[in-house]
Amino acid sequence: MRIAIIGGGPGGLYFAALMKQLDAGHDVTVWERNAADDTFGFGVVFSDETLGGIGNADPVIAQQMSERFARWTDIDIDFDGQKHTIGGQGFAAMSRKELLQLLQERCADLGVTVLYKTLAPDTEELMRDYDLVLASDGINSATRARYAESFRPSLDMRRSKFMWLGTDRVFEAFTFVIKKTPHGVMQIHGYPYSDTGSTFIVEMHEDVWRSAGLDANEALVLPPGVSDEESIAAISEIFAEELDGHEIFANNSKWINFTTVRNENWRHRNLALLGDAAHTAHFSIGSGTKLAMEDSLALAACLHEHSSVDEALAAYEAERRPVVASTQRAAQASLEWFENIGQYADQDALEFSFNLLTRSRRITLENLALRDPEFAELVSTDFAERSGSQLKAPAMFQPHRIGQLELPNRIVVSPMDMYSAVDGQPGDFHLMHLGSKAAGGAGLVMTEMVCVSANGRITPGCTGLYDDAHTTGWRRITDFVHGTTSSKIGVQLGHSGRKGATKLMWEGLDDPLDEGGWETVGPSAIAYGEASHLPRAITRAEMDQIRAEHVAAALRADAAGFDLVELHAAHGYLLSSFLSPISNQRDDEYGGSLENRLRYPLEVFDAVRAAWPADKPMLVRISAHDWIAGGNTDDDAVEIAAAFIAHGADGIDVSSGQIAQEEKPAFGRSYQTPFADRLRNRVANKSGVTVIAVGAISSYDDVNSILLAGRADLVALGRTHLWDANWTLHAAADQGYRGPGATWIKQFAAGSRKPPTARTDAVRPRLSLLKQDLAEPSNLHLRWMPVVRADAHLTSVAVPTIPLEPVGAPEPVEAQARL
Repeated sequence: MRIAIIGGGPGGLYFAALMKQLDAGHDVTVWERNAADDTFGFGVVFSDETLGGIGNADPVIAQQMSERFARWTDIDIDFDGQKHTIGGQGFAAMSRKELLQLLQERCADLGVTVLYKTLAPDTEELMRDYDLVLASDGINSATRARYAESFRPSLDMRRSKFMWLGTDRVFEAFTFVIKKTPHGVMQIHGYPYSDTGSTFIVEMHEDVWRSAGLDANEALVLPPGVSDEESIAAISEIFAEELDGHEIFANNSKWINFTTVRNENWRHRNLALLGDAAHTAHFSIGSGTKLAMEDSLALAACLHEHSSVDEALAAYEAERRPVVASTQRAAQASLEWFENIGQYADQDALEFSFNLLTRSRRITLENLALRDPEFAELVSTDFAERSGSQLKAPAMFQPHRIGQLELPNRIVVSPMDMYSAVDGQPGDFHLMHLGSKAAGGAGLVMTEMVCVSANGRITPGCTGLYDDAHTTGWRRITDFVHGTTSSKIGVQLGHSGRKGATKLMWEGLDDPLDEGGWETVGPSAIAYGEASHLPRAITRAEMDQIRAEHVAAALRADAAGFDLVELHAAHGYLLSSFLSPISNQRDDEYGGSLENRLRYPLEVFDAVRAAWPADKPMLVRISAHDWIAGGNTDDDAVEIAAAFIAHGADGIDVSSGQIAQEEKPAFGRSYQTPFADRLRNRVANKSGVTVIAVGAISSYDDVNSILLAGRADLVALGRTHLWDANWTLHAAADQGYRGPGATWIKQFAAGSRKPPTARTDAVRPRLSLLKQDLAEPSNLHLRWMPVVRADAHLTSVAVPTIPLEPVGAPEPVEAQARL
């Protein structure tokens, strides 16, 4: 093959070397516009997983890299002077300049032609004359821009400012410094890359950056290679204590907004994108160099395995895209966490440290316990103490109080419409459904949306509380829950609004009824979807009537024996449709500004709160994001939650979306939890208001991690309870917990021990002379500590490695990089 490579960074050079190793007859040429000894940045970090892949593909370069690595297993977190160390992570880093030198030498040895200080020929010419053209020309790829119609890139420039620096302070571990300043929170991401230097990345929200006066040179366009010396001097002063007399080094260092690069396609004819040209991931979760070198390995292998370039490029993209998507999901969660780091300024240092470690959802309590069991135990004990509990129990089994209502644990059965009522009347099915979930151990069981009128139903099968006969039906269910289980039961009240008069879910979700329907209303005459009913704009008189119907339903709910009430102001139903600018385009005092859009939902809330007993809590469910351009975002949700809290809400149940069919939610594991996190730490926690997280949460490990990180007070699970009505009790058994947070009903107590699933009586002989305990502190806490020899030259300590996943450990059932 004849191969042209645009860009001589690590990704391009590594790919060139791999191709020459696979077949020395390949003609490989690299064009690099900079000189061979030009490089920007300081250190690069690799995971054990990536290093294994490099070792399998090119043992020579792997050996040369390993001889230069700084290795360590600790993470140090300095939260405004309070420090915690977490071990067992596994890192390796080296100088980016040395890495480039090794790859340059490797390419020279293998016969790759590398043209430095030379711009590549026209891309069309290259595609004509070469079998493959590889664009590894970086985040600002001119190649990607030229063929944007084919690649269809999206460039998401983020809000925080960061500057890449170096220092001669040699950190002993991956170091996060979180500093509270008069201007706001600033942070350092630091790690050693040699015996003599460390990477020193300064990051802060743009508002903090401006408040600190670090935007003084914003209007200046600094040429390549010129650093913002004025800002660097200010950084040296701000972080003087952390630098401890050491210097900061600059290398083309200036303020940058991180840009997440995504492309719908990575190939155009015989042209392919690689590394930052194709995708980026925030530096807090991994190295762009690491991703680029993984791309190179996969592309070289696919070219070797397939008979045509077209097939190989298709295989390359199919193989790498899910791996990159997984990394980018984690990186997106991480960068958003750091963007909003100010909301955690009041957290306890230990809680904050756990929060930081689990920010991307790749690390959880369970796998952290494998890495550093002492720290994991410390976090769990601290949570119990801060919760005012004496129980030695997992976080999910610690009790929680909403107002005056005491819950035995932190698990909620989320409201789920069952569409199985007749004329609004709950029956045997609802007794079975809700009763089984209560017997299954959940601390709080919520009904489906119970409609306040016949015309407020979603479907003819929805339950109601608009008739006194309904009260009797619900009383039968609450009596069973209270008389047989330790659970509490809450009712969710709502009105379907423009989403009413539809078929049962299994007959056609959101499809209008063919016959027997009713007129629907909404804040404006805007349909939910193209095939949906066109609602009539609600009148003031109808608003008053529906408010009164909510009050009547709340009174019946109290008579029915419910422990709490939740007002449904989410998912595009009537109150939710008032809150969203997508569905509310009124021109009176109930439309327009967020303050106006809140007016009617708050009127209904106030009326229900006044009717509902003061000693029983009242919650509100909201959609924290509409997932539609021009709709509500989590910034609006903060204001919405604050308004309900100011009016007396005891809790906020945080969901999202379903305001209109054109929504594009970013589905994923625990994908709505960041919204709950934001509301809790910005608004609710200061008022002692409970926040419930919900959405694609299914493991007890995720539940415990959410609670320990302070992202929510309770966790609601829906479909998980349909899969296993006894999920809470089974989670207790899996964690070895028996106690008041997981109570089996007396009739089922004999089944409270998990039955054996395989042979359990085998007695194993000793098979090793000496025990190797990876949990020993000496193995978990390995630090990078260069020492001074007698001749005053520095040499590094040889640090052993242990077979633990790196901090960026992949999520379960995720795509894996080729090794």
